[in-house]
Amino acid sequence: MHSERLLEDDITFIEEDTDGLSLPHNDALVTSLNVLDFKIKHVLVDLGSSANIIQWRVLEQDKLTGSIIPATKLLAGFNLASVTTRGEILLLTNAEGVMKTTLLEVVVGDMGRPWLHEMKVVPSTYHQLLKFPTPEGIKHIRGDHPAAREMWHVT
Repeated sequence: MHSERLLEDDITFIEEDTDGLSLPHNDALVTSLNVLDFKIKHVLVDLGSSANIIQWRVLEQDKLTGSIIPATKLLAGFNLASVTTRGEILLLTNAEGVMKTTLLEVVVGDMGRPWLHEMKVVPSTYHQLLKFPTPEGIKHIRGDHPAAREMWHVT
């Protein structure tokens, strides 16, 4: 029954989804995500990434570096720059009540989208919104538009 519900709901975006945004804009989609019992702010939704990425400094702040599984991988970015991971970590993510254990690559820099595919997320940078199916219907996570503008602001 749950899988039928997932198939019945269409994910669409309407103009009202942009209410409260400063239009026009060309901003990235930045949101927050609950991991374990803390909130990670400024999660960049990068549609061009093939790995779930978490920065070492985030794990340091939350005293989770002891849970890192040693592993070394070379990840290449869209600009052909590469970064070597410092390990992996399994963390429980909570997106609007949908819990998922997610494998994240630990990096010192930035470079992640498999979680988006596993959750069947449909992102819209224009609407600054993530929508995804659940057994209870379509849920959404609103982007943090001011944070997106701040992240890319050059002074």
